[in-house]
Amino acid sequence: MSDQRRRIVEITIDETSIVRWSPEVEHERNVAIFDLLESNDFHLRDGFEGPYRIHLSLRESTLILEVRNDELGEEVELRLPVRPLRRVIRDYFMICDSYFKAIRGASPKQIETIDMARRGLHNEGSEMLRDMLADRVEMDMDTARRLFTLVCVLHLRGR
Repeated sequence: MSDQRRRIVEITIDETSIVRWSPEVEHERNVAIFDLLESNDFHLRDGFEGPYRIHLSLRESTLILEVRNDELGEEVELRLPVRPLRRVIRDYFMICDSYFKAIRGASPKQIETIDMARRGLHNEGSEMLRDMLADRVEMDMDTARRLFTLVCVLHLRGR
């Protein structure tokens, strides 16, 4: 059993202004949440221990991570400017759109090329998110990747 002091046990996304996601986006969101809850390493630096419950939201151009431990009655709000992530999120959306179109009829080689670019952008965004939170949160790369996916899904509400 993993160390509950370094785990996210629940994650929710603010859906108040989202009308409906496409089936592809809904699938990506569900997979990211499932994978994140199955395996993650997340710890607040200079803060309380987990298990953590996180609520992601977007207020204007700020990403909000509400992190809490219900057992301890502790809560903290982490705020990140979205601006540094905008380019990579925009590029990631474009390449994902190309990928979903390609899987409907492109050659395996074309699909593989687009998928490699998609994964590269995803890694870039994940590293940026991890770096932006580094002074407040310690997390492994897999956790950062899944959180980046959820940040992208959340960002769709403004599109």
